[in-house]
Amino acid sequence: MIAVSDETTPRPGSIGWFDLTVPDAEGVRDFYAAVVGWTPAPVAMEGYEDFMMSNADGEAVGGVCHAKGPNDGMPPQWLAYVVVADLAASMARCHELGGEVVDGPRGLGAFGTFCVVRDPAGAHLALVEPPPE
Repeated sequence: MIAVSDETTPRPGSIGWFDLTVPDAEGVRDFYAAVVGWTPAPVAMEGYEDFMMSNADGEAVGGVCHAKGPNDGMPPQWLAYVVVADLAASMARCHELGGEVVDGPRGLGAFGTFCVVRDPAGAHLALVEPPPE
């Protein structure tokens, strides 16, 4: 996950990253490179590569990922990662308010910890807690 804003650590409530998980990451990577002008860079996974997409200024704007490995079973949609101050508390509130945690929590290495929730209407969103400073 890379901050979408100019801050080094995005503030809670802000969108910190976007990922798209699909069966054919190479084809979709090439689609977005041609349609919106993003430049892909490979990101090594376990036995395959996902892709970080950057704009014309070289700023990372999102990822295109394979629907396998840790992303197996993820729906083929753009997934926004919203920064939260306390992931465990947000997950608990999600359950209390009729939502469901459908994946995670999982570590993102130097980028913190995240989970994917489904709200009461069925929409998916990732919640991410940055690592302590």
